Amino acid sequence: MTQGNSTEVAEFFLLKFGTQHKFRYVLFMVFLVIYVTSMVGNIGMILLIKTDPRLQTPMYFFLQHLAFVDICYTSAITPKMLQNFIVENISISFRGCVVQLLVYATFATSDCYLLAAMAVDRYVAICNPLHYPIVMSRRVCIQLVAGSYVVGSVNASVHTGFTFSLSFCKSNTINHYFCDVPPILALSCSNINTNIMLLTIFVGFNLMFTVLIIIFSYICIMATIIKMSSATGRKKAFSTCTSHLTAVTIFYGTLAYMYLQPHANDSQENMKVASVFYSIVVPMLNPLIYSLRNKEVKEGLKVMGKKFF
Repeated sequence: MTQGNSTEVAEFFLLKFGTQHKFRYVLFMVFLVIYVTSMVGNIGMILLIKTDPRLQTPMYFFLQHLAFVDICYTSAITPKMLQNFIVENISISFRGCVVQLLVYATFATSDCYLLAAMAVDRYVAICNPLHYPIVMSRRVCIQLVAGSYVVGSVNASVHTGFTFSLSFCKSNTINHYFCDVPPILALSCSNINTNIMLLTIFVGFNLMFTVLIIIFSYICIMATIIKMSSATGRKKAFSTCTSHLTAVTIFYGTLAYMYLQPHANDSQENMKVASVFYSIVVPMLNPLIYSLRNKEVKEGLKVMGKKFF
């Protein structure tokens, strides 16, 4: 590797977890089970929503795309991580690293906007129920989902393009288990001020914008629920939000832990553990959350179960 164009780097090496060598086969089995459960759960959720007439509503339209996004961004990371548990040479090609970052960043960003769109859907359903079919029409839902994918693609393309246009002359060992922007920038001998500025602006905007939409939606929802005179009505209204609120809390709670914790000697290892949680464990939890806490999904699963068993 020479101090020239970044394309002269043929491959990168990924670092393992601190305890990976000792427990690598145990970790391999654990993450394999998580990945298979995630695939089965999310694919099952998509098929259930497509085949059950009772689930043809805006909320489940968004949930179907959330399941697809979870499949995509966990599949960008997990198969390669599983391979690295059982091989000695844990390298990834330059092109493979580019593709991994592009796919992961696209769908991770889209996930944020889909969660925000689902919050808006719950806001309209509870705070403006009479106009719900008009406001959340099929066309509007498609536009919101398409917008999530477009924003995710633009965000990922900018970060990937600027990151891999740098020169890498310090090292080609990434201090992470997958290709992410901050640990890749640490390898560059180029001026990374522009990259850091773009990362701050884009990530800051995406997180703040989606979080503010979710917070505003739930403030309005809670205000509407409190004003309801019927206890049954309050319980029913709140029950329609619990699954989404649980998913949002887990997703953004993990991101907050990652980016708001103080830097320490073990912060990089903590970052890896948190990354595992939101990129591998959360996609497994989402279908469980929406199936265990949702009456319509549970009834749909029972009907599907009777058809096949």
